[in-house]
Order: sequence, then C-alpha cells, then structure tokens
Amino acid sequence: MIELGVNIDHVATLRQARRTWEPDPVWATVEAHLGGADGITVHLREDRRHIQDDDVRRLRELTQIKLNLEMAATDEMVAIACRTCPEMAMLVPEGRHEVTTEGGLDVAGQEPRLKEVVARLADAGIVTSVFIDAELHQVEAAARIGAKVCEIHTGPYAHAFHNQGRDRESAAVRAEVAKVAAAGKAIIGLGMRFNAGHALNYYNVGAIAGLPGVRELHIGHSIISRSVFVGLREAVREMKRLMTEAAQP
Repeated sequence: MIELGVNIDHVATLRQARRTWEPDPVWATVEAHLGGADGITVHLREDRRHIQDDDVRRLRELTQIKLNLEMAATDEMVAIACRTCPEMAMLVPEGRHEVTTEGGLDVAGQEPRLKEVVARLADAGIVTSVFIDAELHQVEAAARIGAKVCEIHTGPYAHAFHNQGRDRESAAVRAEVAKVAAAGKAIIGLGMRFNAGHALNYYNVGAIAGLPGVRELHIGHSIISRSVFVGLREAVREMKRLMTEAAQP
C-alpha cells in the first residue's frame, strides 16, 4: 500500500509571518493524521525560516504518527536528530537563497562525509533517507553510504507536466516519468526503499503514484494550499485517495 507523508512546513510559515503561536504544527499533524496521512515531514532549516527546534520536540512528544525530519548533513542537525529520534531523517541540500529545496543532494560528490552521517544516525536507531535526482550514479552512491531509503526528486517531472499543458502523454512528460521509474528500479534492485516527492499536486500525482515499487510520496505545499479552502483533514483525504487509486494494479 502506497503511503503519504505530509509536509507541514508551511503551517509554520504562516505562523512565523506574525511570530505568534498559531497555526500550530502539532494541531496540523493531528488533522493530517485523521485525514489518512501515514507520516509527517518537517524541514528544520539552518535559518529556522518556518519549523523551529521546539516544533520538532513537540511533534515527537505529542503526536502518534511517523516523523520524517528533513535536514542538512551538518553536525548541528545530526545532533538534533539523535536527540529527537525521528523514525526517518532525510538528508537534503540546503541553501539560504532558495525558496524551497531545489535539486537533489550530491551524494556521489561527498560520500565520505555522508557515510559518517548515516552511521551516526543509524547508531541512534534512525533510518536515513537521501533526497536525490533521478540519476543512477547518485542511487549507487546512496547504497554505498548505507542509506536505507532514496527519495527521488520529482520536480523536473512536475515542471514538465505544467509546461506541457498537463498533458501526461506528451513526450517530455513521459521522458521524465521514465527517469523516475528507472531510478526507482535501481533503488529497489540495490535493496533500498523507493520514495518520491517535490512539486507533486492533485493533478500530477497519479503518474508517480502508479510507478512500480514506489512506497511513499512526500507532499506539502499543494496539500496545505488546498486546506485553506477545504480543511487539512479533507485535503489529505483527497490526496491519499488519488494516490491509492493510481497505485492499484
């Protein structure tokens, strides 16, 4: 059964706009869980632009759902992860200039450092995921550093889908889907879990959710945006339905 991890960073973005106490990411997590989310993702950024350290602590202590902590591979973030003990830590590239994470982590270019990080997280009982582009050499590097999960960056697919007028059958869209599928096959072949995410929404999610072997999709902005109009519980429920239908054999 395909799973949905809901990224709630932008609930915190709204809160931080006024530096107040609402909306509360913990409350959002409960609502997402009730809507059918299988997990919650938060990205604790170096600049703390949305999620704060205390959010991560409270999410771990007060909610009953799988927690995926997105993080840069820094000593500070590794220490926070080891104290918090999320079910999964996902290593991502991070730049203060970016609006959101753009592009996958260059695992192949920094294997020694990332292997050390993965080992430290594993010693704390934390499964490590890496957010990578759909490139075979990055998949192979992920296996060498000991990652248990690879999340394939679906941004290029989503952008092609949008630029081609939401035509799923266009050559450009099919080419991007094929890249994700090939990466997924390699991930599974190397004994890792195949996840995917980035820029997925209610219109483009089907092609990715229907790929063989994909275990989990991480989706945030689209769900939080729709929740403004229909509520978070319903927004999650609808996304989960679309994913489940697409994943049916």
